[in-house]
Amino acid sequence: MNLYGRPLNLDVTLCCGQVFRWEKRGEWWFGVVGDRILKVRRVDEVLEFQNVEDDFVSHYFSLDHDLQRIGSEIGKDGYIREALREFWGLRLIRQEPWECLISFICATYKSVSAIRQMLLKLSIRFGEKKIFEGHDFYAFPTPEKLARATLKDLESCGLGYRSKYVHATSKSIHSDEYDLEALRKMSYEQAKKALCQFPGVGPKVADCVSLFSLDKLDAFPVDVRVKRIVLRHYSEHFTGVFVQKLASEQLFSNSDYEKISGFGRTYFGKYAGYAQEYLYHYERMKN
Repeated sequence: MNLYGRPLNLDVTLCCGQVFRWEKRGEWWFGVVGDRILKVRRVDEVLEFQNVEDDFVSHYFSLDHDLQRIGSEIGKDGYIREALREFWGLRLIRQEPWECLISFICATYKSVSAIRQMLLKLSIRFGEKKIFEGHDFYAFPTPEKLARATLKDLESCGLGYRSKYVHATSKSIHSDEYDLEALRKMSYEQAKKALCQFPGVGPKVADCVSLFSLDKLDAFPVDVRVKRIVLRHYSEHFTGVFVQKLASEQLFSNSDYEKISGFGRTYFGKYAGYAQEYLYHYERMKN
């Protein structure tokens, strides 16, 4: 696929903390998306891939997003412009909502490497095995598979206290035949409210799922890194009392979360999610 005029930094896009089940072997990246195994690499201005069609790759890597326009709209200050220059070509991936939802329920208070291990173990234990080029791959488990698992089975995959949330959410989606794709047609606020009804889903998980799988590009997830960014570079947009509160507390309340997230959405606009991901990965790589 020719990429002239459509920047894509493949390594950054797959390593910036939005997806967890990709592996690089030599020059090639391998991943499982739904029931498809993707093999992909970037060579100069060409995206080479195997085992999938052009449209699939274009949709998955959001090649329809106009990064030049997005960068221009979110480049409000020197710090975000630094992040854009450093990691230009980072794109938001259109994930499958079910896997994205469970991934970010598991991601709470965990490092990227730990999340990878949890999801790998879940997939090996409960997913369908597939073989490609002599290697074993595993599709992500269905809601039915995880709904029928025992808490002990889930805990054995390293989920810890998250097991009960994964189990309860899986049961809810399976028993109600809940269509997560339908959330794509809702507004950001409606989709977030619907997601927060699932066990283990708070504002941050709901924002991640909204941004990374439901095309809600104005979602602005907030974690400790984003809080740190706000304190260091955007504190003038908040009252001194609020800044002092954030600085003195390791965790923050839902109302604090919404205040920071709301700032991000207002300040960066309709592509706030792109700003968040560039800032998040910039902060992550600096520390």
